[in-house]
Amino acid sequence: MSSRCWKALGLMALAAVAVPSVAGAQAIGTPEGEWCQRSGDEERGYFCEVRETTLAAPSAVAVDATPNGGIRAQGWDRGEMLVRTRVAARAGTDAEARDLVSAVRIESDGGRIRATGPKTGDGTSWSASYEVFLPTRTNLSLESRNGGIALSDLAGTLQFETTNGGVHLENLAGNVRGHTTNGGLVVKLGGTSWDGEGLDVRTTNGGVRILVPEGYSAHLETRTTNGGMQVGFPVTVQGRFGKEISVDLGSGGRTIRAATINGGVSLQRP
Repeated sequence: MSSRCWKALGLMALAAVAVPSVAGAQAIGTPEGEWCQRSGDEERGYFCEVRETTLAAPSAVAVDATPNGGIRAQGWDRGEMLVRTRVAARAGTDAEARDLVSAVRIESDGGRIRATGPKTGDGTSWSASYEVFLPTRTNLSLESRNGGIALSDLAGTLQFETTNGGVHLENLAGNVRGHTTNGGLVVKLGGTSWDGEGLDVRTTNGGVRILVPEGYSAHLETRTTNGGMQVGFPVTVQGRFGKEISVDLGSGGRTIRAATINGGVSLQRP
């Protein structure tokens, strides 16, 4: 499947994309009408297309969205993996941008997903961003640059790294580790406690927002070096309150850790 439309992600976090319904066989992923809008530099040529591939689901998946692109991964109850790839290019004319897109190849062998394409310069560029739907219990490694990362409804060993992009984590379990260099970090916890080893995430330049359901049990650690701290519900802090919080929520449990160097921290109810 292909389309001439896709919305440029740029530095925007993929968290802003609406969560799709995976109950039916149709309309999986972001609507093409939203992804296909041309934005930015109207004077340069532009072309994009969406490619879809259904694969047997491996136990471990690695997605590489460098040098330009974002990643969104969501768990579902099917025994297969759906990979939707947005390939976009800018050049002197629309025709030149189309030729550039046609030269980009998506590799998806052995659970590794990445794009290869021609060298760019002199006002030309291309990017590949991904939406991946895969069984909930899958080990996952993600790397992106100049794009956001979003993970939801997954349980396993989950690792991520991005530069110049926000991160949105929702309803996860297992062993989750990762960081972003320039971008905000949102952690939305689900259920009543963490199932698995725990979560340890950080950002260098960006705020941290943690959403904790009422009645949730975990050991929470969060801190900021250069930023404020906001807590939207009562907690009993262990140690001095200011730039750092270490607290047992409910009956305690696995450690949930999220930190920033340059940015504020907000601890709130959903």
